[in-house]
Amino acid sequence: MLDGKALLAHARDVVGARVDAVIVVGRAGGVADLPGPGLGPLGGIAGALDHAARHGFDTVLTIGCDMPRLPPGLIDALLRRAPSYCVDAPILGHWPAALADGLLAHIAASDRRSVQGWARSIGALPLPSPVPLANVNTPEDLAAL
Repeated sequence: MLDGKALLAHARDVVGARVDAVIVVGRAGGVADLPGPGLGPLGGIAGALDHAARHGFDTVLTIGCDMPRLPPGLIDALLRRAPSYCVDAPILGHWPAALADGLLAHIAASDRRSVQGWARSIGALPLPSPVPLANVNTPEDLAAL
């Protein structure tokens, strides 16, 4: 909770006006991480890409619920090109749904679970955040939120 509101609600507020649908990955009742749980953000992105590809979406915008406030312009910058990602928090990214099978193959072939490493390997555009990002899991950041 932040300001009396669930973190997921904050995340929906950040992207809701910019996307066709908000899909929750990795939680009960949502889309499952692929190929299974315990893979961190890369498994979540794989689940989201697979879901998007199977449901006719062209691209996926990924964010984490642990960063409920993002600087103005960061999401818009990511949406200008896919694939792209924020170098300061690689979970923030814009990915073509067509990458689903390739990401699953990458996960199967490598024990590395770095979103940034995978993003680099596919030629994703790295974008810096215009200001430092605050994360609710970091005590000093939480005070700034």
